[in-house]
Amino acid sequence: MAAPMSADRFITALRNEGLTVVEVGAWRTHNRNHKGPWGPVHGVMIHHTVTRGTAYTVELCREGHSALPGPLCHGVIAKDGRVHLVGYGRANHAGAGDSDVLAAVIAEKRLPPDNETDTDGNRYFYGFECENLGDGEDPWPAVQLDAIARASAAICRFHRWTARSVIGHREWQPGKVDPRGFTMDSMRNRITERLKQ
Repeated sequence: MAAPMSADRFITALRNEGLTVVEVGAWRTHNRNHKGPWGPVHGVMIHHTVTRGTAYTVELCREGHSALPGPLCHGVIAKDGRVHLVGYGRANHAGAGDSDVLAAVIAEKRLPPDNETDTDGNRYFYGFECENLGDGEDPWPAVQLDAIARASAAICRFHRWTARSVIGHREWQPGKVDPRGFTMDSMRNRITERLKQ
């Protein structure tokens, strides 16, 4: 059982991993905690945004929309590799997913197929939205992929997790396809290498 790190420790961990961090408004206290608890945390979830343009993407992920209020993640990883912090605490990013997947994340074992939506993922995961159209054609710049690995590694390093604690939204919730354009196994390999440094 891992309590979420403090917001100050979070930003320090990201910076210590070599990331450029942009603080957006009062991100430390922008959350959905009134809708339920955040924690214990068990992993990191990676998403794509289906958007173009960093300013628009960051604003959307901070504020959300009428059907899904923000924050929609903790950090937005832009095409240029910068991490924009938009919230901290419970965020509307993971939704309902598979309890068997959560059990595998906790045990740091191979993930089973996600075929249920019986567990509140917003409680248990840190979330990063990554700026990309999500069509499988929009490129993922090397600096952005590196930032995803570094951000994930920062959290894993703090909690003493392995890369198996990092999953894609598509591995959590049936019907989701994000992140599209790279495999999560390749990303976990990057994170594993990062954690050796």
